[in-house]
Amino acid sequence: MAADIVRLLELTSWRAFDVAATGRVLAGSDESGSTQLVELADGESTPLTALPGAVTGRYLPGERAVVVQHDTDGNERGQLSLLRLDEPRARPARLPDLQPLVRDPAHVHRLLDVLPGQIVYATNRRNGVDFDVVIRHVETGAEEIAYDQGGMVLEATASPDGRHLALTVPADRAMSDQLLLVDTATREVLALTGRDEPARHDQIGWLPDGLAVTTDADRDRAGIARIDPRTGARHWLVTSDEHDLTGWLSPDGSTLLVQANDDGASRLALHDAATGDLLRTIRLPTDGWCSYPLPAPTWSPDSQLVALSFSAPAVPGDALLVRAATGECESLTGSAAQLDGLVEPSSHRVPARDGEQVPCFVFAPREADPRLAGSAVLIVHGGPESQAVRTFSPIAQALVAQGHTVLVPNVRGSTGYGKRWYSADDGRNRLESVADLGDLHDWLPSIGLDAGRAALWGGSYGGYMVLAGLAFQPERWAAGVDIVGISSLVTFLENTAAYRRAHREREYGSLAADAEFLRTASPLTKVASISAPLFVLHGANDPRVPLSEAQQIATAVRANGLECELRVYDDEGHGLAKRTNRLDAYPRALAFLARHLAKQA
Repeated sequence: MAADIVRLLELTSWRAFDVAATGRVLAGSDESGSTQLVELADGESTPLTALPGAVTGRYLPGERAVVVQHDTDGNERGQLSLLRLDEPRARPARLPDLQPLVRDPAHVHRLLDVLPGQIVYATNRRNGVDFDVVIRHVETGAEEIAYDQGGMVLEATASPDGRHLALTVPADRAMSDQLLLVDTATREVLALTGRDEPARHDQIGWLPDGLAVTTDADRDRAGIARIDPRTGARHWLVTSDEHDLTGWLSPDGSTLLVQANDDGASRLALHDAATGDLLRTIRLPTDGWCSYPLPAPTWSPDSQLVALSFSAPAVPGDALLVRAATGECESLTGSAAQLDGLVEPSSHRVPARDGEQVPCFVFAPREADPRLAGSAVLIVHGGPESQAVRTFSPIAQALVAQGHTVLVPNVRGSTGYGKRWYSADDGRNRLESVADLGDLHDWLPSIGLDAGRAALWGGSYGGYMVLAGLAFQPERWAAGVDIVGISSLVTFLENTAAYRRAHREREYGSLAADAEFLRTASPLTKVASISAPLFVLHGANDPRVPLSEAQQIATAVRANGLECELRVYDDEGHGLAKRTNRLDAYPRALAFLARHLAKQA
C-alpha cells in the first residue's frame, strides 16, 4: 500500500504560466520535488530555476527575461526577481543568480501584470494589512504607487496604453468583488460596481470600447460581460443558464477564450469579443480541468496562442498550447504516460435532508483488499469558496488503490454550481455545509458501503470540515485526517495573518459581531464529543491557518484519551508543497486510515 502512494507522489506534472509569440512556453515542473520554472520549446524542456521552494513566473514582454515570484518555506511572503534568459548559464538559476526586483522578506509581494519594461505588483508593506498596487520600472527601479486606498487587491490589469488600471478589491459580502478603475497619472479611482453588490468580478480584460469581465451580477450563473469604463453599464457577451462561465480576453481585445464549468470539467470555446458569437470549440485531451486552482490560461502577446495548464483524474498535469486561428490543441508534455491503471470517477447527486442535492464524485476500487472492501473516505476540498474538479489527486488514487471507495463532494459553499450554492454556507449558515457530510454518510449504504467504516480527509477549510464532522457527528465517522485545518473559528481569525483577517471575516462572520456563533460552530468547542482517532498535518510557516490551530486540537483530543498523531513540517506553509515532505506524511496518513477502517476479525 505504501508503494502505491510513493509511486503516485513521484509522478512529474507540468503547468503553464506564460507563452511568448514565438511559441515558447514558460512552464512549471515538479520533477525536482517542488515546482520550478522550465521553458518548453521545439519539443525540448530547459530547466530555468532550482530554488528551495515552489516558484511561479511570467515573461517580461519584449525581452528574453522572466519575472520570478518566490517565497521562503511556504510563508507566502512573495518576493520578485528577474531571470535573464539571454545570458549563458551552465545550470538552472539559484537564488544568488537572480536579479532582485522587489525584496522585503517581512512583507507580501504578488505579481499582477507584466508590461514592456515594467511590472505591476501588489504589496502590504505600507501597513501590513492593505495591499497597494505599484508599477515598477525594471531597468531603473523607479516605482509609482497607482492605488493605495485599502483592501486586499485580488487582480489588476493595465490598459494597452498604460494610462489606466482595472482592479478588484473585496466587496462587503462574501465572494463579492468591487471593480475599480484607476487613472495611473492622477491616481483617481472610479468605482464601476458597488461595495454592497453581491457579485463576483474577475478575469478583467481590455476591449477597444470597455472591459470584459467574468461576473455573476444579477445572475446565478457567471457569464462574461462588457462593462463601460465611464459608467459601469453592463452588456452581456456570453452567458449560460446551465454552467458557470469564465472568460479570458486576448491582448488585442478581439477574442474570448470561454470555459464552461460542466460539473468540474472544462468545456472550452473561442468567441468573438465584440459580439459574443461562437467562433470555434476546442477539444481537450479528455474530460479534465484547465482553470483555478491550476494557473489560468494565458494568451501570447500577439493573441495567436493560448497556454493551458491541464489535469484530469488520470492526467497528473500537462502544458497545452492552443492555436487561436484553428482551435487546435497540442499537448507539450505527457504526464499520463508515466502510469496506467488510474481510476476515473462517476458523478452523482446525493439527496440532502432539505431536498437539495450535493454534487459528488465517487472513485470505486477495481480490486478491493478484502479487509478494506466497503470502507469509505470522504475528501473535502478547501476554500470553502472552491470546487472539487476533475483533476488528478494522488491521495484519491492511492486510497482507492488501497481498497477504499473515495467520495469527493461539493458541499454547500462550493463554487461551480451557481451563486445560490456557494452562498448557502455564509455566516450563520456555516453548519449547513457540515450537515451535508451527514447526508453523504447516510447515502453510503445505497452504494454498498459500510457506514460504520467511513472516514474524513480534508485540507485547509476541508480540515475544518473534518474536525467539525468528528465533533458534531461523532457517531458517524471512524477516523479523520486534518491537513492545515481550522479547529476554532475564533482563534483562527484572531491569529491568522492580519491581511487575511478582514478578507475571511466576510465569509465566516466577524469577531466583533459574531464571536458567540463562531465559538458554537468551532470543533474545539465540541472536542469532548470527538470519539474517533485523528491524524493531523501542518506546516510551521502557515500564514493562513496558524500552527496553533493544529496544536490545540491535538492537545484536546489526546486529553480525551484518543489517538492523535500530529506531524509538523518546519519548511512548509499552508499545505505540503515539497515532495520529500509529502512522501513522509501521506504514507503515514494512509496507513492510519487502513488500520482504523479495516474489517475487524
